[in-house]
Amino acid sequence: MEQTTHTAVIIVAAGTGTRAGGALAKQWCLLGGRTMADRTLDAFRTAPGIDRIVLVLHPDEMARARDYPDVLAVAGGGSRDASVRAGLAALCGQNVTRVLIHDVARPLVSQRIIADVLAALDACDGAAPAVAVSDALWQGSDGQVTGTQSREGLFRAQTPQGFGFDAILAAHLAHPGGAADDVEVARAAGLRVAIVPGEERNLKITHAQDFRRAEAMMEQAVDIRLGNGFDVHRFGPGDHVVLCGVRLAHGRGLQGHSDADVGMHAVTDAIYGALAQGDIGRHFPPDDPQWKGADSAHFLRHAVGLAGALGFAICNVDLTLICEHPKIGPHAGEMQSTLANLMEIDPGRISIKATTSERLGFTGREEGIAALATATVVKQ
Repeated sequence: MEQTTHTAVIIVAAGTGTRAGGALAKQWCLLGGRTMADRTLDAFRTAPGIDRIVLVLHPDEMARARDYPDVLAVAGGGSRDASVRAGLAALCGQNVTRVLIHDVARPLVSQRIIADVLAALDACDGAAPAVAVSDALWQGSDGQVTGTQSREGLFRAQTPQGFGFDAILAAHLAHPGGAADDVEVARAAGLRVAIVPGEERNLKITHAQDFRRAEAMMEQAVDIRLGNGFDVHRFGPGDHVVLCGVRLAHGRGLQGHSDADVGMHAVTDAIYGALAQGDIGRHFPPDDPQWKGADSAHFLRHAVGLAGALGFAICNVDLTLICEHPKIGPHAGEMQSTLANLMEIDPGRISIKATTSERLGFTGREEGIAALATATVVKQ
């Protein structure tokens, strides 16, 4: 029987980060408004194929584990390799077959690098990203150049470094300590380690100026996406309509498989569209009886949760309701607040507008209501 692959990542965050020069260890300093540790964790939370995250903390900072209920937090040791061994020990007996080991100080690691390291493990004992050295290399003493060094075959190592779990655990247990990284430990045990292409963006933040470099890279690579949603529901028997979660008295009701909240459906589809995740029908098929009469808030919460899982934050929503009646203006504020609560964003980021079609078309004949929404999401 083929063995199921279970992959964990160990994020080493037990250092004091004194070279960064701040009052806090660098992993708790803000990078673009969020801590470095938060950004690093999110890179692996959204990476396909990662089943477990272990966060190795300084023993004096274990209280920070409360902020990360979805990860396994363990206390690190007095050196990097001791901290990695603590993370590996925590995974023993957890059916982990592969493990990635990553420095918390590399918060801009890309999904491409993570995927390439995992793919390389299918053929090698280990794999790690690296960037070929392109600068001239000097030897020096007392502030003067004393010689040169060939850069042929030299690489700058990065993380995550990936290995078969049992092999790297045995390698660490056999190593005397003091290794520069886990590749050194692996090679000392005779493991073969493949090189996958690294990226300049995957820099290790060490000094205060590195924060500025990283933020500049983040600004250059902002991932902003727009999505549109359009929906229509016809009128039928009833004494009210539900628009954006708000019940409005009306001489007729809107007809649909769910609660026919045309406004909330358009907003939901706009979010799905921005994420390239289809529409409501893909996630909640209209021929499935369990969604008969369903509260559309369930659909919107799903879209919002999916955005978060993919690493996106909802930036703003603009909704236009197209109808002759009922009048939307008196209820727009309540609709705005309802949507804001469901999406967990500030009401000031939601626009609710209404227009008529000048008595033209099906909305002009008051046969139904249409809604058009645009949503903006940004990669966190």
